[in-house]
Amino acid sequence: MNPKEIVLKILDNFESYICQFLLSFFIILLFIQIICREIFSVNISWGEELARFSFVWFVFFGASFAARLAAHNRVTFQFRWFSKQTANYIEAFADLIWIVFNIVIIYKSIFLIKSMLQFPYISPTLGWSMAYVYMIFPLSFSIMTIRIIQVNYLKIVKGVDIRDPDKIDVETEMQDVDTSAEAR
Repeated sequence: MNPKEIVLKILDNFESYICQFLLSFFIILLFIQIICREIFSVNISWGEELARFSFVWFVFFGASFAARLAAHNRVTFQFRWFSKQTANYIEAFADLIWIVFNIVIIYKSIFLIKSMLQFPYISPTLGWSMAYVYMIFPLSFSIMTIRIIQVNYLKIVKGVDIRDPDKIDVETEMQDVDTSAEAR
């Protein structure tokens, strides 16, 4: 794999890597907090708040990653009667409405963050400005918008069939991975 392919793979899975880190981080943090409280009778006051912030960031990066996989919930039953191309265009129109929603959220959250920077709201135990914690809103909705555009580009322009993660047969996928590993 050349360096360009490595960078593209990292960028394509950016949210996945962040989610893996955040999930591990807040689980370890909560585990340490439980051990300290139950065994040593010591309370880590900032641990729960930091774990909560990590979880919130995890959820929003996860939503962005789900957009990359085209895995958000949507009603697709009616698309059975249309050709694949027509269904893709209808989904793209629905995604356009989603993008408009995301732009509104980005705009409103930037306005909120500016207000919070001007009139600070501080987290109780960590003493952080909540404006920095709320940065997840414009960040995740911006990435989500990029991912929605990316998925529609792949489906409509490139003709890539984005498979629904809920319909993927895990055993078949594992056999495909084993077969490609043997081929190398």
